[in-house]
Amino acid sequence: MLSRRQVLRQLSSLPLIGGLLGGILTDEATAAASHFTYLDDGYHDYFNELGLRTVINAKGTYTSLTGSLMPPEVQEAWDYAANHYVELTDLQDKAGRRIAEIGRSEAAMVTAGAASALTLGTAATITGTDEEKIRTLPNLDGPRREVIIQKSHRFGYDHAVRNTGIKLVEVEGREELEEAVNENTVMMLFLNKANPEGEIQDEEFVELGKKHDVPTFNDCAADVPPVEHLWEYNEMGFDLVTFSGGKGLRGPQSAGLLFGREDLIEAAKLQHVPYGNTIGRGMKVNKEEVLAMLVALERYVNLDHEAQWERWKSQIESIQSAADTVPGVETEYYVPDIANHVPSLRISWDQDQVQITPAEVQQRLREGHPSIEVNGGSEDISLTTWMMRPEEVRFVGERIHQLLEGATAQS
Repeated sequence: MLSRRQVLRQLSSLPLIGGLLGGILTDEATAAASHFTYLDDGYHDYFNELGLRTVINAKGTYTSLTGSLMPPEVQEAWDYAANHYVELTDLQDKAGRRIAEIGRSEAAMVTAGAASALTLGTAATITGTDEEKIRTLPNLDGPRREVIIQKSHRFGYDHAVRNTGIKLVEVEGREELEEAVNENTVMMLFLNKANPEGEIQDEEFVELGKKHDVPTFNDCAADVPPVEHLWEYNEMGFDLVTFSGGKGLRGPQSAGLLFGREDLIEAAKLQHVPYGNTIGRGMKVNKEEVLAMLVALERYVNLDHEAQWERWKSQIESIQSAADTVPGVETEYYVPDIANHVPSLRISWDQDQVQITPAEVQQRLREGHPSIEVNGGSEDISLTTWMMRPEEVRFVGERIHQLLEGATAQS
């Protein structure tokens, strides 16, 4: 006999019945908001009982969609750590050494996401291991410390660098950068995905940092795949490099990696947990995140990346074929240059023939059962399959085909 859990899963996979069921379950969740109720086989549908809907993630590794899903072996490492005590600093040190080996770096540590790594790494360049400066940051005496960044590399997450009290100095080109270096300069910041837009490319940026004895920091948060990026920028000579742990690496969403010079990583650790009077005390990573992040990294570097790429490409082509059968629809297979460098699909259409806007398609996909999240623009929608379960791909293609065909002028 099927369990209630199995029945719910089968029904929710059907658009019509799933739609009816979703409303019923949401009402039940509202009525039982004060407690959780186990189903008869022990399955606990926590999100549903909170009145939340899970989604098919055809959008990518967005923090707002909670990044990625941890594979079974990473979940196993998390569960193992949750059931044992360990000295946290020892775990960070030993895991960091293994992570550094993989990343071909002098040293490494697990951080609370790439944004945390930006703060901790910048702090390390300001204070070193000076305990008084560590306690005082960001309110150090004297002139404000300065971090040089190209104008084309400014980005929302540079706030994590500004948390340390520094002043960002914007430059354009080699000459301006060299003129900007002074006794208050503590670091040069580089946004990896902006490399094509900057006048100073990555290798020249590193060379200028070495010339002026200024540490260089490369933010590569969303920049795996390809796997080679994990060590390419360390070997290039950047003094600090960070990656998000909960994106392509599929580690815990709240974890990140900071690679770098041994002296800077040791200084970054002193800004962090378990030390209390520091700028990074609120950026805690626990034993579960450290161990699961290490296991996620080891898993990732040992994947068959060519086979994985071919699978993603085939999945995109499947959805592309479903959309292409609708008159007036055009599709484009593409791969972003750096960040989120995976097979992706752009879908556009003649709105005289297919009388629905991209925003309306995006909204209807979101409101359907199950809910599907895609990227949307004024002229098209776009999607990727790398954060989807394999069984979800066909449903997404059929749902997009259904919406577009249903909006054709002859329908």
